[in-house]
Amino acid sequence: MSGKANQRLKPLKGRGSQSHVDGRFEERTFEASDDGWGSVYEALEEAPALKTTVTSETARSIISTNQSPDVPFNHSVNPYRGCEHGCVYCFARTTHSYLGLSPGLDFETKLFAKDNAAEKLLEDLSKPSYIPSPIALGINTDGYQPIEREREITRACLQVLADSNHPLSIVTKGHLVERDIDLLAPMAAKGLAHVFVSITSLDNKLSSKLEPRATAPHRRLQMLRNLSDAGIPTGVLVAPVIPMITDMEFEHILEASKEHGALCAGYVMLRLPHELRQVWREWLQLHYPDRADHVMSLLNQMHGGKDYSSQHHTRMKGQGVFADLLRMRFAKAKKRYGLQSNLPKLRTDLFVKPRKPSKQGDLFG
Repeated sequence: MSGKANQRLKPLKGRGSQSHVDGRFEERTFEASDDGWGSVYEALEEAPALKTTVTSETARSIISTNQSPDVPFNHSVNPYRGCEHGCVYCFARTTHSYLGLSPGLDFETKLFAKDNAAEKLLEDLSKPSYIPSPIALGINTDGYQPIEREREITRACLQVLADSNHPLSIVTKGHLVERDIDLLAPMAAKGLAHVFVSITSLDNKLSSKLEPRATAPHRRLQMLRNLSDAGIPTGVLVAPVIPMITDMEFEHILEASKEHGALCAGYVMLRLPHELRQVWREWLQLHYPDRADHVMSLLNQMHGGKDYSSQHHTRMKGQGVFADLLRMRFAKAKKRYGLQSNLPKLRTDLFVKPRKPSKQGDLFG
């Protein structure tokens, strides 16, 4: 699609991305070009609404290992690929390129469900060599996105972890997590579970543009309250912080989160790896053309003159004057509202290795 054609488009209702951004591994790309009669604009504006499709897949493995020094977990489980929440800023969008799909609209409309995730998780935990370490559930894409209501893959994985007294941490912006309080509360009572609720903005209108199919901000605050009241340690993750768009909400989000039961708080700056830069720039030009250059200028200042730097220890918070200002503001707000930097450490000493299912079944009941 040409830049001129893109300027004529209106926001796609219920979608974060505005186009099928090409993946970085594509050998061929296609571009719409106007013939002088405006036909390209009409075709783009009259295109039928995109429908969400879900494809079942069989996972060969389910526990991902992470060794990044600035990520607070070593293992994670992701029941889904792609995410219907449609958050325009999601760093996981770039993983759809490995599937030959667009990190743009394909990421939020062409989803993949790992139907055997719980089975594979049980197998992994049953291995003699397995050593328990807290598992982050649904990190790459939200485990409580809308399709979980029918698929219940996240709940099945959670059941496996609960049965074996395995510690887990959850980050979500989906209210469906409340469905699983019956499993999470007993685990939390043993020091095995905690939940972070991700809040980007308290402005409903802005949230509907940034994360169109995610739970509304006021409802996420209620999630904090309901989880906390059930005895589950909760924290708020202000992510991502976007210069000149959401950074002014730091203090308000922390204050509201504390009032709703949050014990700790953290934040992450907007990250734009690979194709996400184009997805973000399209969104920015469509919704905030008046401040787009200023937003990108501040991001560039925090990443050595580039849209993004993957350097460990600085990629999450950035560097420079603006990054330092945000860091100080956040630290003061946490102190003011009595929020900690971390939730209580999860226990690993209660883990009971599950029995690996036998194809012959149990000989003795």
